[in-house]
Amino acid sequence: MTEQKIPVFEVQHCSFSYGTSTVLSDISFSLQPGSFYGLLGPNGSGKTTLLDLMTAAHPRQSGKISFLDRDIGSYNKRTLAQHIALVPQDLTIGFDYPVFDVVLMGRHPYIPRFAMPSRTDIDLVEAALAEMDVSALQDRPVTHLSGGERQRVLVARALAQNTGTLLLDEPTASLDIRHTFDIMLALRRRVSTAGITVIATIHDLDLAAVFCDELLVLKEGRLYRSGAVQEVMTSDLIRDVFSTEADISLDAYHHKPRVRYRYAQS
Repeated sequence: MTEQKIPVFEVQHCSFSYGTSTVLSDISFSLQPGSFYGLLGPNGSGKTTLLDLMTAAHPRQSGKISFLDRDIGSYNKRTLAQHIALVPQDLTIGFDYPVFDVVLMGRHPYIPRFAMPSRTDIDLVEAALAEMDVSALQDRPVTHLSGGERQRVLVARALAQNTGTLLLDEPTASLDIRHTFDIMLALRRRVSTAGITVIATIHDLDLAAVFCDELLVLKEGRLYRSGAVQEVMTSDLIRDVFSTEADISLDAYHHKPRVRYRYAQS
């Protein structure tokens, strides 16, 4: 008999509004451990707000969100940070902390108050710095970095946090091609080898198709479709959700959909 796994997240009939503006309406889904989920949708479809609800950054206004079979609101911040790491789309750091210290912040949920970082903490930080190609920047003030460099530092901080669940809001924004693939490959490795769960908002549909196992697609604050990449990524969906014409082909090597956009010729 196959052992039934506890869902990492279970979201049931959640809605959220800012004042009179509804952002999310009756969202329900279940996420299983050890998969890479892509959260897709046009700007303003509610992706960032959904991640905020899933990390208890916003109190939900209706419905239920469970994390590992417990109400997300029942966790204290320290315990939740030992289970979930978040890479925000943008984070303003107003102090001249060295890059090393910013990445070390990912270890704070494990370090007792007034205690020094352990050798394990330092090793995890150094490994994350190397993986994100920012070791050479470790002594530089984080306020002196470019947008792309800062984004890689934030991903390194989340990797050093070493949690079983990782949420990322546009993790490859402001990055060149090489570092985009470095981040996506690092996430894919952790899913495949360590069995962690990754949920990432992604604008690039080809990236989502290549690296994700399943997709959740939002449109106008509602869950439009969810499921395996091969089932969800269709020409009809791209037309209906993104108002863009595209052809879908199957990559012969990876057996994943590839998106080819159709551009009108003037």
